Amino acid sequence: MDDTIFLLAFCGVIAGIAILVTVISLVCIDKRYHKNHGTKIPFGYIRTEEVTIDPKNNKRFRVYYDEKNGERFYHEEELE
Repeated sequence: MDDTIFLLAFCGVIAGIAILVTVISLVCIDKRYHKNHGTKIPFGYIRTEEVTIDPKNNKRFRVYYDEKNGERFYHEEELE
């Protein structure tokens, strides 16, 4: 009986940790991708040849890069 309660508690803790890690990962990934995009390109950013198309909304983003701090900026472009 005691072993069963311990096993259930252990599985509950592991499941809780897995859920917490998943939620934190999704929030961080979303912020990392979406925080740096828009219409006005910041001063000092260099245009790259990297282009991505968001499969969710079919928007096209050109990547601009700042050599000073390594940050990337995603500029929304019109699809041709």
